[in-house]
Amino acid sequence: MKIATWNINSVRARLDRLLEYLATRSPDVLCLQELKCTDAQFPRAEIEAAGYRCEVFGQKTYNGVAILSKEPVTDVVRNLGDGDEQARVIAATCQGIRVVGLYAPNGQALDSPAYVYKLEWYAKLTRWLQAMQGPLLVCGDFNVAPADLDTWDPALWQGMTLCSPRERAAFLGLLSAHHLTDLFRHQHPEPGRFTWWDYRAGAFHKNQGLRIDHLLVTDELVARCTAIDVDREARKGPQPSDHAPVWAQFA
Repeated sequence: MKIATWNINSVRARLDRLLEYLATRSPDVLCLQELKCTDAQFPRAEIEAAGYRCEVFGQKTYNGVAILSKEPVTDVVRNLGDGDEQARVIAATCQGIRVVGLYAPNGQALDSPAYVYKLEWYAKLTRWLQAMQGPLLVCGDFNVAPADLDTWDPALWQGMTLCSPRERAAFLGLLSAHHLTDLFRHQHPEPGRFTWWDYRAGAFHKNQGLRIDHLLVTDELVARCTAIDVDREARKGPQPSDHAPVWAQFA
C-alpha cells in the first residue's frame, strides 16, 4: 500500500500535474493540502476518471484538504470539531489505516495573532487525536521543520517562524503524546533532504529548502514501512507547487 502527501498549492492550477502524478506514481492514497477551492470547485470528475474516489474539505481561496483513494474509505471526519471555519483537517479509514491529512497554520510571524493561533491549533490537534484507535498515519504540511537538520541553513532559520522553539515543541509534543514516529527521518538520517523550496532565487536548484511535510505513524506502521522518500521530480518543470510529495510504501 502506497500513501503519499502533497501540498499542491492550488489543485485547479495544477490539475494536469496532479493527474500526471496519479498516472505515473499510482499511490493507493494521496492526501492533498492547499486546495484553494470550495468543494463545488474541486475537479472531482477528472480525478474520478483517473480511478480515484475523492473526499474533500474545501475553502474558498485558502486552505482546503482532500483524501484521494483507489479503494472506498469510511468514517470520514472534517476538521477538529471546534467550530474553526478554516478547512485544515480531514480523516478517513483507508484499508484499515486511520489516515489524517492536515494543513497546519503557517504562523506568519512570532509576534502575530497567527502564531498564537498556530500553537493553539497544535494543542487542539494533539487532544483530538486521542480518540484515534488502531494503525494511525498523520500526514500533510505541518509548517514545522522539527530540527536544524531539516533546514538548509540553521543559522539563518534560527528562531524564525517554522523553526521557532515553541513550534518545534508543539510538533514534538504531538509525536510524544501519541507515540508517533517521524517516518522519513526514521529511515533517512542524512542531511539535505527537504520538501519545500521557495520559488525565488533559484532555491530549488540550490537545494535551499525546508522539510515541513511529514508522515507520522504508530509503531505498527513503522514495522510495515518498506520505503519512504521525497518525490523531487514532481517539484521540477513548469508551474510546480513549491512543495514536493512525500510517499511511503507499506507491506
